[in-house]
Amino acid sequence: MAGEKEVLGLWIAQTEGAKFWLQVVTELKNRGVQDSFIACVDGLKGFPEAIEAVYPRAAVQLCTVHMVRHSLNYVSWKTRTEVAADLKRIYTASTADEAEQQLGEFEEKWGDACLPISQSWRRNWPRIIPFFDYPPEIRKVIYTTNAIESVNMSLRKITKNRGSFPNDDALLKLFYLALRNISQKWAMPIRD
Repeated sequence: MAGEKEVLGLWIAQTEGAKFWLQVVTELKNRGVQDSFIACVDGLKGFPEAIEAVYPRAAVQLCTVHMVRHSLNYVSWKTRTEVAADLKRIYTASTADEAEQQLGEFEEKWGDACLPISQSWRRNWPRIIPFFDYPPEIRKVIYTTNAIESVNMSLRKITKNRGSFPNDDALLKLFYLALRNISQKWAMPIRD
């Protein structure tokens, strides 16, 4: 409630799937995370379902930045800026109803040219709109996974120039030490 962020853990696996995410979320619950109010996730398969299985009252918000990036894969470079601007009208709407109206206008304007985009937004709509229940100050924190992406990027920088690790423990130790340093900068309270 004070706007502080905290790294709750570090997990490394060969693959990410529903079973893996269920183990992660269950471990968090067993370690004392009693409830989750809202969770912002990217498009990883099984992650939303794992959260809802362990925290049934949690609202699962799909990362808007990931949705837009995914959508722009379906358009040419010529129309990319215009499509992005029209998508922005959807996720910056004042209410979920207004956002749905903007999505309808997007579908009318772009029709078959952007059918996969419209279908994706419609299919994911229940996981796109939870952040509309909150004021703009909170929306800017929960509409994207950029905070965790920043942590992941910092960890990738550390491993980029290393050829290999003798074992998984060596990698975990390096990440643990790096997270201690990253957390000091990352844990600054969120403004406003």
